[in-house]
Amino acid sequence: MTETVTNWAGNITFAAGELHRPDSLEALRSLVAKSERVRVLGSGHSFNEIAEPGGDGVLLSLDALAGEVEVDTAARTVRVGGGVRYAELARRVHEHGLALANMASLPHISVAGSVATGTHGSGIRNGPLAAAVREVEIVTADGSTVVIGRGDRRFGGAVTSLGALGVVTALVLDLEPGYEVEQHVFTELPLEGLDFETVAGAAYSVSLFTDWGAPGFRQVWVKRRTDEPLADFPWATPAVRALHPVPGMPAINCTEQFGAPGPWHERLPHFRAEFTPSSGNELQSEYLLPRGHAVEALHAIDGIRQTVAPVLQTCEVRTVAADEQWLSPSYGRDTVAFHFTWIEDTAAVLPVVRAVETALDPFGPRPHWGKVFQLPADVVRGRYARAGDFTALARVLDPAGKFTNAFVRDVLEG
Repeated sequence: MTETVTNWAGNITFAAGELHRPDSLEALRSLVAKSERVRVLGSGHSFNEIAEPGGDGVLLSLDALAGEVEVDTAARTVRVGGGVRYAELARRVHEHGLALANMASLPHISVAGSVATGTHGSGIRNGPLAAAVREVEIVTADGSTVVIGRGDRRFGGAVTSLGALGVVTALVLDLEPGYEVEQHVFTELPLEGLDFETVAGAAYSVSLFTDWGAPGFRQVWVKRRTDEPLADFPWATPAVRALHPVPGMPAINCTEQFGAPGPWHERLPHFRAEFTPSSGNELQSEYLLPRGHAVEALHAIDGIRQTVAPVLQTCEVRTVAADEQWLSPSYGRDTVAFHFTWIEDTAAVLPVVRAVETALDPFGPRPHWGKVFQLPADVVRGRYARAGDFTALARVLDPAGKFTNAFVRDVLEG
């Protein structure tokens, strides 16, 4: 390979024979058809080897393809190309007076890569980002195109697919009328006596942040749709200055706070699209478990906070509504997500990751597919009731395993 390709954080250097950036759909189809192994890089915002083709395989970037965003105002849908990122998609959708139901904390990530790995925003009524997808267009192993939509029996495996079915060249997403959001930040929410369901349901989107230096949460970010009632938040103190989720970091990169109303896409993410929120000098892990166990799980992490805190930048706790994608970490259950942003020190972080997994093990956590985790492959596989169905679907669409890499094989095939 003529250039070194790393993930966003720089902790993974991908092994591949060639890196290609096709500039047309025809070139992409031809390249896929003649290659023995292919993986797609996406926006590179992963922290493990999920995108690595290995050895002499082809690593494919869609950045050079035209950024297709076609809004159908009558149907309230948008067709979006496989290389488009959320920031561009959101801007174009907003121009038509429409909106997505939810966004992740970072608008800088690719749409196709996000839904393929089960990425999500927050809100007890909001599913993961894949919940907005109504149709997926995939270039399969022979270079032909397959379109799978809702109602197709394969749809449950087609969106959150880990890139194992083919190259996603387009998605069709549901939209809704545009709306505004106001964001309020609170500080010092105690863990003792926490009514998690009430706190998490206090607004459209709620995120709790802590560095686990002490029990409780340093910050709570409450995002209210202005077309919904304003609820009291008496459990914590309103912030007196703009804050960043990572203690000590400047808040200039963050979306506007103090209840100033603004368009949905400028408030639902934590970070502004025009800024890079960090240089990637971090590692990330995330575990998703049944929401009913939220308080027990919080106390379990609090019990090892002296182990966690020294290598942690921040921990975010969010909620995700149940999903129907077979490999979604929130499949079949309303979910609470524990997201850990670690320091950039793999050797120091990995033992702590394992300690977190041990603490959360009684609650059956599923790791985010694009983050750092240490759970054995058979344990992860056993937490997905439809893993076998997905493997069968992959064998039909990709019988030679062209889009399968070591990461996917370990997790899904044993």
